[in-house]
Order: sequence, then structure tokens, then C-alpha cells
Amino acid sequence: MKKAILLIFLVITPLKAEIYNIDQLKLDSYHGKVLYLDFWASWCKPCVKSFPWMNSLVSKYPADRFIVVTVNLDAEPAAMHKFLAKVRADFDIYHDPSGNIAEQFQIEGMPTSYLIDAQGKVVRKHIGFYTKKIDEYEKEIEDLL
Repeated sequence: MKKAILLIFLVITPLKAEIYNIDQLKLDSYHGKVLYLDFWASWCKPCVKSFPWMNSLVSKYPADRFIVVTVNLDAEPAAMHKFLAKVRADFDIYHDPSGNIAEQFQIEGMPTSYLIDAQGKVVRKHIGFYTKKIDEYEKEIEDLL
């Protein structure tokens, strides 16, 4: 039954990007690009607002210099897919049901995002998502590009 539900969510989830297992995430593969790394969960209300903004970033900035990658922390894949059936994602998603990478990054709230420069150094950490700070977030990205 769970597999059937998951399959249904996979079929109806409106994604332009892929969903990967967390063990496929290799942050060093993004070296040379500015990376916006976002940790989220299906129950996160601010995440509903951050996804359209992150989608806009994908089209606003050149893919050869900037990338958005997100990490979902839901224990059950069905919760992630239910969220994604309602909220579009135009960026790659890595599923970390155990929360191991979240622990490594010391996630304090949802969402938590990191802005990582082209050399792989974390230059900003944002806890939460605030629409009134979008201009500030984008200036931080533009300063690194």
C-alpha cells in the first residue's frame, strides 16, 4: 500500500528537477558555483513561500554560476511527495530521512539555508524564510556572483 501511494505521488508531483537519496549529495561537485543549500520539511509553513522564490532564482541567475539544492528532512518520503504535489520545485532535492546531513550542518529551524561561495565556503546562514528579506537575500547572492 505504501509503495502504491508513493508511486502515485511520484507520477503527479510537478517537478522539473530530480529527487535523490542523500548519499548522492556531493557538495564538492558544485565547486566553482555559488550554491544556495536549503534544508526543509513538508510541515514547514515558511517553506511554502520559499519554494516559489527559489524557483525564481533558478531562472534569474546563470546555471553555470549559481545553483539551488535542497535537502528534505521528512522521515517518510510520502510526506515530501505530498508537499511537492502542491508546491512546485525547479531544483534538485535530496532526501535525508535520517537527518544526518542536517545534524552535520547544525540545523536550528525550518527552513535553514546556507549560501556557499564558489570556493565552497559557507558565507551566510539563514534560519527561517522571510519574504520581506528577499531583496537582502538576493543582494547576498549577487555579491558572490
